[in-house]
Amino acid sequence: MSLGILNAIWRFVSATPSLMSVALLPIAAWLTSYAWRFPTATQRAGRWAAATTLVLGALDWALLTALPHLGLSFGPVGLPLLGITGVRLLLSVSLARVWQWVGNHQQGAASAQGLVAGLTLLWALNLGVLACEIDSLYVEPFHLRVTELHLPSLTLLPDRPLRIVQLADLHVERTTKREWELLKLVNVLEPDIIVLTGDYLNMSYVDDPVARRDARELLAQLHASHGVYAVTARGVDPPDAVAVIFDGLDITVLRDEVRCLKFDQGDLCLVGVSYLDRKRDMASLFSLMEQVPEDAYSLLLYHTPDMIEVAAEEGVDLYLAGHTHGGQIRLPLFGAVITASVYGKKYERGHYTVGETTLYVSRGIGMEGRGAPRARFLCPPEIVVVDLGPDV
Repeated sequence: MSLGILNAIWRFVSATPSLMSVALLPIAAWLTSYAWRFPTATQRAGRWAAATTLVLGALDWALLTALPHLGLSFGPVGLPLLGITGVRLLLSVSLARVWQWVGNHQQGAASAQGLVAGLTLLWALNLGVLACEIDSLYVEPFHLRVTELHLPSLTLLPDRPLRIVQLADLHVERTTKREWELLKLVNVLEPDIIVLTGDYLNMSYVDDPVARRDARELLAQLHASHGVYAVTARGVDPPDAVAVIFDGLDITVLRDEVRCLKFDQGDLCLVGVSYLDRKRDMASLFSLMEQVPEDAYSLLLYHTPDMIEVAAEEGVDLYLAGHTHGGQIRLPLFGAVITASVYGKKYERGHYTVGETTLYVSRGIGMEGRGAPRARFLCPPEIVVVDLGPDV
């Protein structure tokens, strides 16, 4: 069968949750049953193991299918279900092989009592997967955190620090409880400046008029005493979408330009570079930094952390980025599974100092689109607050 036919079949099955469940779960159950059929255990262990896969697989399908009906997220079911089923199958087969090895080396370990212990462990591990799934789909994506970064060396206001709030990677599909909570938190923070560092629409909804409308309505409610500033990213922020979302709003979109703000005790220059092509973007940064007065504090807004080393050479003071989502899915002791940065895991999330430049890479607000699961694990969304200046 040609690769093109296989791809066509996969796209069809991926787009149809019911067919996906029929295609995946019985196959996974049969493989699980086969793996657990020990020579001394007849078919009983295999049937119980297969039942584990079918019951929990049906729960997986139900959890994924319910998300859009509950107005939480709006991704596909097929690919996430494939991934979760694959994890369950790998877990089951691996545990079966371990249990068989124990049975071959310890007489009686594969007896009825031993198999009960093995199947109990299988259920416990699968329920652990279910708990992680519920957390990553229903809990963490809506548990917005506020991360505070205090840089006391600069004084712009005489009586308090200047407060900058960064919002990265909104990835709006529809307005959900996350977006409402975002607005409440931003209002409580009382920012002097709000900066937006790209990816305003979910990748699956770039051309969707409802997503564009909801993103515009969200952005229209952002206000700060010294303005709201934005940069754009390639792909997710095409010119026609940016026009629909931003035109007429009280938000300044910095398209490879510098905007200097004057304060009582100095200037803050916002350097906004559009994310298009890294080589082009570096040339743009070189040109823009020449426009920044020597005694001004420079704040670079760029979608990714991929220009950090160049920015440090150019003397950028503060660099705010997103794009990596902090990995979105993180593993204990390892961190981000995927970062989508030219530096890999080097600048995957959080606070870094490179030379004299302070970099903060936000975990972002929303989630990737297309076939990726609308999930966060050990990586909740965040609002970044930067306070410039000493406490008074």
